[in-house]
Amino acid sequence: MPRDHAQLIGGLGALLRERGLTGEIRDLRQLSGGASRETWSFELSTSGGSRPFILQRLRAGTGGGGPGMVGEAALIDAASALGVPVPQVVAADAGPATGAPCMVMDRLTGETIARKLLRDDAWAKARSVLVGQAGRALAAIHRIDTGVAPSLRPADQLDEMRSLLFGLDQPLPAFELALRWLEGHRPDSPRSSVVHGDFRLGNLLIDEDGLRGVLDWELAHVGDPIEDLGWYCVRAWRFGSPLPAGGMGTREELIDAYEAAGGYPVDPESLRWWELLGTLKWGLICTVQAQVHLGGSTRSVELATIGRRVCENEWDVLVLLPGSNLPEPRSVANDVGAALYGRPTAQELVEAVREWVGHDVREATEGRVAFHARVAANALAMVERELALAPLHRAESELALTELGCADDGELAQRIRSGTFDHRAAEVRLSVARMVRAKLEVANPRWLEPDR
Repeated sequence: MPRDHAQLIGGLGALLRERGLTGEIRDLRQLSGGASRETWSFELSTSGGSRPFILQRLRAGTGGGGPGMVGEAALIDAASALGVPVPQVVAADAGPATGAPCMVMDRLTGETIARKLLRDDAWAKARSVLVGQAGRALAAIHRIDTGVAPSLRPADQLDEMRSLLFGLDQPLPAFELALRWLEGHRPDSPRSSVVHGDFRLGNLLIDEDGLRGVLDWELAHVGDPIEDLGWYCVRAWRFGSPLPAGGMGTREELIDAYEAAGGYPVDPESLRWWELLGTLKWGLICTVQAQVHLGGSTRSVELATIGRRVCENEWDVLVLLPGSNLPEPRSVANDVGAALYGRPTAQELVEAVREWVGHDVREATEGRVAFHARVAANALAMVERELALAPLHRAESELALTELGCADDGELAQRIRSGTFDHRAAEVRLSVARMVRAKLEVANPRWLEPDR
């Protein structure tokens, strides 16, 4: 057993004994985890049997942010007392026991993979009831006393998105348009409550009867409760479903369930504002994740490919902006003839590699490697389309920038940010939308299809 593994078991055992839980820790295995924390599973074996647990621990070198592990535990306990389905937390520690802040909770059974939940017959009943359950859970979360976790802090999401966008070295004109509209139409709301911060498919544990557990409270903060409802409706969390509320229902069904359970009154325009902000937020997160790969701190085909998915959110913010004049999707030829170098062309070579990765490699592997093979095949498909479409897209972009009197995307973004183009809003939005459409024709043409 590796020394660090043995140390973790020793510290974990000591922490559990302090909470009155004794036994032998068995089958400690690291599962997938996010950027800031590790997730482990293990069994605590006693003479009476075994009990399955999950350990979450802050990664070395990360600040974590949010309420912290101890604060999260307090929030989860408070949510449970109000009827929110959550795993029972049995221990939380600020750091000494396992070498980093951690939390231990019961391991519940269920599924979190959104594509299975939205498509497989086994989850048909769950799909029929989940939107109502989500609305009721959010209403209860928003009743949690904000004083339960002293580490919980207010967060102005618009200010945070502005700082994040302005701190990037990548011009994103569509996001500049979204931010400018959001700043001019902020809802006038005195409401303030605990906000989960990441309530969506993927963070909800679901069994055949519906919601089994609300997970991942690390982004909880104090803010406008409608933020959670807007985030739940962001298109990225529908995973291809045309239904806006988590891919399983309508916005109206979500609002009705939420208000009937004692939630705050929801103005549809306020919900739209928060859905737009959530879309902007996810797009910026994708941008940052790609820069983690490009900066070299974490080299990952998944993070690299995410950078090309930013345009999905660029398109979506333009769709959500009132009065947007969007270009129609189009059929674009994506084949090129023999170039100077003969055949197979660069596009045809990439196609051959993509087919090999997407079939042979993927079928011969499993788990994370098989997943990354699928991601790599998608990345190669993007390269294929770019090789075919780049000349057309370059000409269209140059024409649009010339018509606006801008040298490049950077100047366009700056002029939107400064308000110089406010009087030409419709014209600028259409030009930006055409450039975003070109990105999507390479990155993910299906995203241009309405109500996929």
